[in-house]
Amino acid sequence: MDPAELFAQLRRDPDVDAPDLVAVDATDRLLLDEAAADLREHPEGVAVLDDAYGALTLGAVALHGVTRPRVHQDALVGELALARNAERVGLADSYDGLPLGPELVRGTRVVLARAPKSLHALRELAEVVAADAAPDATLYVGARVKHMTHAMNDVLGLAFTDVSATLARQKSRVLVARGPRPVEHTFPRCREDDDLGLVVCAHGAAFAGAKVDRGTRALLGVLPEAVPEAAVALDLGCGTGVLAGELARSRPGLTVFASDQSAAACASARATAAANELADRVEVRRDDAAGSLPEGSVDLVVCNPPFHVGTTVAENAAERLFAGAARVLRPGGELWCVWNSHLSHRPALQRIVGPTRQVSRDRTFTVTASTRR
Repeated sequence: MDPAELFAQLRRDPDVDAPDLVAVDATDRLLLDEAAADLREHPEGVAVLDDAYGALTLGAVALHGVTRPRVHQDALVGELALARNAERVGLADSYDGLPLGPELVRGTRVVLARAPKSLHALRELAEVVAADAAPDATLYVGARVKHMTHAMNDVLGLAFTDVSATLARQKSRVLVARGPRPVEHTFPRCREDDDLGLVVCAHGAAFAGAKVDRGTRALLGVLPEAVPEAAVALDLGCGTGVLAGELARSRPGLTVFASDQSAAACASARATAAANELADRVEVRRDDAAGSLPEGSVDLVVCNPPFHVGTTVAENAAERLFAGAARVLRPGGELWCVWNSHLSHRPALQRIVGPTRQVSRDRTFTVTASTRR
């Protein structure tokens, strides 16, 4: 298949759209080109990590003859987009989706990865590959040049004996790591927050790591006021599960759900709940904007929404979560949301959920409560 023909058919759906967001970019193309010889030499020993919307997986299969690559995508919308794109181009059931772990990379000779946003996520990725891929495996990690640092080479060097960089092309570059070292898995990492007395656990790709970010602290400060009579609560976009853990700990009679589309976030939230002996109180679900919960089944939703898609600022990313909250809230239920004060979320909250009041505000963060119509 011609690359242009293949890539022209790929879409971001169901992820958010914006004029500067695409389904295939220069990093995808460069990764496939740099790894082409290895892919053709080892077509049955390939893994793909954090493929954004399917370009790497489907490109490896259609352009280089790779057979059933093993694929892990942290983002659920990425999984859904890959499945829809595979169907669209006639390659459904051409790959195997797996969690980030030994089975994903065991015995593989070639691993393609889009560089994650954080060095912690890159380290966990490198540890997994080095520990279980074939001894002669090669890891290709691609990113936009503006998002790459020398620290990425250092992180890969902890798990591989040889790390080099390709020439840049269209503002993208690929790091090539060979010679896996013997390594131990260092994730999830856990630490106790002195102010909360809560142990926070985090896998590499979890936002804020094993710390409590300032936005979450702002919401925690007013959490006792949030629908005190609630019987069912949801931590939407739960990250490491701090809000869910605090709700479960402080309200013994409350049924608490935590959901996130990130596999790393869900694994982190489960680890946080277990570390605080709350595993039987917090049910963690990986889904897209609370899609697995019934309509009108929740009294309180708490949310610290993102405003990035990858490394791109996209304020409408939060609106998917607002719509999810509106769907699962019962009439009269409330969404308590914290957001950066410079953003303009309040009109969207009022339009999507219902009447919205300000609970607290400082120069950095605003907390609002929106009542479901």
